Amino acid sequence: MAKLTVVPTPVGNLEDMTFRAIRVLKEADLILAEDTRTTGILLKHFEIQNRMQSHHKFNEHKTVEQVAARIKAGENIALVSDAGTPAISDPGFMLVRECVRQGVEVECLPGATAFVPALVASGLPNEKFCFEGFLPQKKGRQTRLKELSTEYRTIIFYESPFRLVKTLTQLAEFFGNDRPVSVSREISKIHEETIRGTLEEVIAHFTVNEPKGEIVIVLAGLKDKKDKETETGTEV
Repeated sequence: MAKLTVVPTPVGNLEDMTFRAIRVLKEADLILAEDTRTTGILLKHFEIQNRMQSHHKFNEHKTVEQVAARIKAGENIALVSDAGTPAISDPGFMLVRECVRQGVEVECLPGATAFVPALVASGLPNEKFCFEGFLPQKKGRQTRLKELSTEYRTIIFYESPFRLVKTLTQLAEFFGNDRPVSVSREISKIHEETIRGTLEEVIAHFTVNEPKGEIVIVLAGLKDKKDKETETGTEV
């Protein structure tokens, strides 16, 4: 039976590509790519010669029904984004939703995504966490930060290097200067770096050292009463 296969691609080092992902891209009848130029470089590296079609946030709402229909008609289609797992802060959700609606099989391969390495390397609690992706740029931003200020789980954000210091400063306003945070950039690339500390300390670091590359912010959640008592050695 034909299906849609969601294929993660490396966020940095091309060696993070899986053997299975390479095989699926070689065997697919069509590859849907966020940017065919970017994916073309990846396909050339792994000697994959296959047809591509653009599938990005500006056109996906217009094409999902047609793509799902093609799969129902017997085509195996692979979906990739520029880097990482499609639909995670990237195009893909609308197509997956439409395929599910039409009864088309959807399979997502395990593979690269930026926030998991950043979370694990942060040293912050990771048994429970919430993924926020990119915060709203304008409308709703202050409201969302206020809502998250009472979140007990570790919180993960994506951010642009150009907005990092501004965002960290806003986080300090809502969460406090002493809230632990970890900022990872250029994950799986040559200049990969993780800076840990309080919001105040990390803001100071990136104020002096201009951030570059893709950014993942991992912020500690609000400590509840039990956590605070454990740290101070007191019990009720």
